[in-house]
Amino acid sequence: MSGAAQVTKRAKYKISVKDPGTTGALRMNDQKLMFMPDNRNSGAKLVVEFKSIQGHKYTKEGSNKPPLINLANAQGGSYIFEFDSYSDLHVCRDFVSKVLEKSKETPNAALEKSAVKLPDEQLSEEEMQLRIKLLQENSELQKLHRQFVGGNILTEAEFWAARKKLLDRDPSKKSKQRVGFKSAMISDIRPATDGRTNKVTFSLTPEIILQIFAEKPAVHRAFLNFVPNKMTEMEFWTKYCRAEYLSRTKNYHAVVAEAAEDEELAVFLKEDDILANEVRKKIRRVDPTLDMEADEGDDYTHLPDHGIFRDGTKESNELQSEHYRRTLLQDLNRHAAVVLEGRTIDVEREDSTRALAEALARSKRGNEGADNNANEERLDRTPRVAEIEDLQAPHCLPLAPLSIKDAREYFDSQQANTLKASRDSQASMKCSLSRQEAYGSVRDAISEIKDMGLSDPIVNPEVALKVYSGLTHNISSIKYHLGKNPRETVLDRLPSATKEKLLYRKLFLSAALDVHSRITEAFLVIISNYYSIPLF
Repeated sequence: MSGAAQVTKRAKYKISVKDPGTTGALRMNDQKLMFMPDNRNSGAKLVVEFKSIQGHKYTKEGSNKPPLINLANAQGGSYIFEFDSYSDLHVCRDFVSKVLEKSKETPNAALEKSAVKLPDEQLSEEEMQLRIKLLQENSELQKLHRQFVGGNILTEAEFWAARKKLLDRDPSKKSKQRVGFKSAMISDIRPATDGRTNKVTFSLTPEIILQIFAEKPAVHRAFLNFVPNKMTEMEFWTKYCRAEYLSRTKNYHAVVAEAAEDEELAVFLKEDDILANEVRKKIRRVDPTLDMEADEGDDYTHLPDHGIFRDGTKESNELQSEHYRRTLLQDLNRHAAVVLEGRTIDVEREDSTRALAEALARSKRGNEGADNNANEERLDRTPRVAEIEDLQAPHCLPLAPLSIKDAREYFDSQQANTLKASRDSQASMKCSLSRQEAYGSVRDAISEIKDMGLSDPIVNPEVALKVYSGLTHNISSIKYHLGKNPRETVLDRLPSATKEKLLYRKLFLSAALDVHSRITEAFLVIISNYYSIPLF
């Protein structure tokens, strides 16, 4: 008996081919097969799910063998059934084939159905796809899922709650670290030569091409404009490698000549105008309160024994044309900026150089928008920090810088000026007093001395005069010297602090002694007139 959804045939269930078997009825549907033995007390009753069947084998008609079908399960075992005729075998064989084929065509649908979210779960489409992917890749996990979830032992949420590590370990959920550029510069890539001819070979990988586009925007722009409209990609890179080879020869006359003959080659030899514009934009983005001239004069490349050595020779900035100047310092600065910026696109995702160049161009357009926003913010900040000149104090004070070339001559002139000023002040004081007033003052002083007497001086005047005379002679005389230098004096051999104190005391003592000598002279004149004593 057979139907559209099931098949029932008389058969014998055998453990092996040589086993005589147990007679009974084999009933099959889309989900499982069941064998019911005629003897109900027999232990050969069998119920097998079709999803556990991996394949089947059968005997061919006319092989002088009984009509057998062998169903292999996933555990490595088998179920052998012997039919009464080959026609019954063919019916069961076709039915089993259709069921197995149907189960193979819709494994993903079955997994999706088993991994469908429950009402108490809020799963995104990405999480559902991740569960299905894990079940497809891990057969053991798939068996456990069928056993527990399919057998209604665990719910879907309980099954995956115990396996959160598998979901977290999936590489698609983790953010991959973006790989940056290598620290090696493009100029460090050396061409290969065969040693027999003058043929030079450059090896360009997608990573190197991306680095060239990033460090040399003019080359990137030329590739988008020239390829494939004016030239092929091979011709483009041939010209680029030719330009690099000419630059490394340091033959600037040949560079200028080649650039004059080939306009497309000149694009690779001239200074990158895009980089120049970027430098100007960066300068405009600098905080207006920053002193850009603070490092002015730090460039010592114009001095002897200064500069950058490259390939064993010192680079020279003296070129015939500024358009073809390329220095190591510029290459280093640009390479450092590109390495710090990092990669903005993935080389492995782009299938061609053209796609790589276009992806890089799109990423740069996005960065330009961010730069414009930063520029607007800088413009808004400038008026707040700008100074109003009318409200600021003058920065330059009217002071002349002091420059002393000969300290001895300077202090000698200062001493002369001090003495002259003291004499002028004394002269003005003399003019302010009359003769009678001065005479009366001196007479009162002499009368007081006669009544009180003179006390002993603190320092013997003779000793003080002798010490002062010797010190004045040693300080002022340029003939008196010690050592090999005829212009070296005692003052020059003293420490700076001591020398300054001595010079200060010298000026003070000179002025005091001068006043004292004039007062003494005035006393002598008055006394001589009063007592009629001749001075000489």
